[in-house]
Amino acid sequence: MRKLSSLVTGQQPLLLPTSATVLAAARAMRDRRVGSVLVTGADGRLAGIFTGRDAVVRVLAEGRDPATTTLAAVMTPDPATLPADNRTIDALRLMSERGFRHVPVVRDGQPVGIVSRSHFHGEDIDRLEYEQELWEHL
Repeated sequence: MRKLSSLVTGQQPLLLPTSATVLAAARAMRDRRVGSVLVTGADGRLAGIFTGRDAVVRVLAEGRDPATTTLAAVMTPDPATLPADNRTIDALRLMSERGFRHVPVVRDGQPVGIVSRSHFHGEDIDRLEYEQELWEHL
């Protein structure tokens, strides 16, 4: 079974501080063609996550100004994470059970990458579907 480290090795996740604005985050997400930002505190540790869905629900729908709203005000604080040495199926389970689209991968509290459902295919998805079918029959 593959480890998450195999998916994030060499990855350069989009990291921005809590003080960054939503506008800066949206532009960085567009430029990097990613759907999320890992938000870090002054110590470099993961403080939260901000996604495209957050931009719509917590900023646009609420009438907030993206040029002045900081990520700290609209991010999901203290998101669920997984260590890089966890298995890929653990990330899929977490996303499935909790309704996430993105899971930050950390090493000693420091963000080292992020995985989304699009990172998984074949064996990983087959195993998750098999497990879900087993639980449905119990």
